Amino acid sequence: MPGTMPKLVLDASSIDRAVTRMAHEILEKNKGVEGLSLIGIQTRGVVLADRLDKAIESITHKKVSIGLLDINLYRDDLTRVAEQPVIRKTEINFDLENRTVVLVDDVLYTGRTVRSALDALIDFGRPKKIELAVLIDRGHRELPIRADFVGKNIPTSEDEVVHVHFSETDKKDEVIVETLGKR
Repeated sequence: MPGTMPKLVLDASSIDRAVTRMAHEILEKNKGVEGLSLIGIQTRGVVLADRLDKAIESITHKKVSIGLLDINLYRDDLTRVAEQPVIRKTEINFDLENRTVVLVDDVLYTGRTVRSALDALIDFGRPKKIELAVLIDRGHRELPIRADFVGKNIPTSEDEVVHVHFSETDKKDEVIVETLGKR
């Protein structure tokens, strides 16, 4: 059975509004930017972390520490993902001790990516607190992980795929859901 036409869930302005709202929520929960860091999970989590950083700066006129994290070597499904996984850059140029780290990713699905990110992050130090921000929470958790900050909850079925496109990586901003054919 062939897949269906992709359904637009968020357009560029909806993504902008979600990012701005999430930035306000992060600031409110953490009572400002003191001791706050954002760490984006490669690849689109990095883009979202950068956008959250810009939104936070426009609200507070202060910068937060920002880093990027590659979790490929920490995955429990590494052999299933690719024969030769692409290892990207990890860059955390600040001490994690006594900081609140907001891990940032584009889509929260099973929770396995976040589990891998937590393992990777702990190898860099021991933050005071770790929070999770995602643009899309699509459900279907396999691990007891939930996001603290969510741009949009999208109930999905197992045969649907959520695609987040950012202009920085994909030349346009949108979130679409596509139904795949039965596997």
